[in-house]
Amino acid sequence: MQIVVCIKQVPQTTEVKIDPQTNTLVREGVSSIINPFDMYAIEEAVRLKEKFQAKTTVITMGPPQAEAALREALSLGIDNAVHLCDRAFAGSDTWTTSLVLAKAIEKLSPVDLVICGKQASDGDTAQVGPGIASHLDLPQATYVRKIDTIHLDTNPKIMVVERLLEDGYEILELKLPALITVVKEINEPRLPSLKGKLRAKKEVIPAWTHKDIGLSQEAVGLKGSPTQVVKIFTPPPKKGGKIFEGEPQEAVSGLIKEIEDLL
Repeated sequence: MQIVVCIKQVPQTTEVKIDPQTNTLVREGVSSIINPFDMYAIEEAVRLKEKFQAKTTVITMGPPQAEAALREALSLGIDNAVHLCDRAFAGSDTWTTSLVLAKAIEKLSPVDLVICGKQASDGDTAQVGPGIASHLDLPQATYVRKIDTIHLDTNPKIMVVERLLEDGYEILELKLPALITVVKEINEPRLPSLKGKLRAKKEVIPAWTHKDIGLSQEAVGLKGSPTQVVKIFTPPPKKGGKIFEGEPQEAVSGLIKEIEDLL
């Protein structure tokens, strides 16, 4: 069984700057961490590795500094790492990001399970995981709170998961290979061991460019993104409300007149 975990390095603070020329986040000089939801994806992959003797690989798309996130994942028990690092990737929207990750996963095939965090803290779109599944034509389950069972001795291989809903949960059966995105209810991430830190520090992490995954420069980054941020602005502050005083009937009449004047 081979498992791939997709992670993202995100700013540790919410006070981020925007490049006025490209309308993208400025990440240089900003302290970064692994996206919190991705920590649960890493932990779940390590638990499955321990249970099924699976092979685990973590991948991320990002600038050179994102290598630190990959090494942290290795220190937590992931076997291998791949860094998608290319200036051509800069400015990729969620569609193009999911395409790049999907192509990398194809190169790592055969892959039985892809695990992602439910969303990234710096974007909150929750689109990349489902986008990867779409590009790879994989069955998917989002907001997974528990993996009930995995049957590797059946044809096809089957996994059963619990998917979190607003008012409960639903049980889904998926044919492997598949993709899931996980929520924090799924587990409690572990801390890295000293042995894990030492191994992660020595590990050689390959860096793949757009050429390595079979994509043209025009298919990635800002050029390959069908959606772009054209303007960023701060919404004007909300004006204070109005209080209608007097008897109830009088206050209601005043409110109705105010609404009529606005129409």
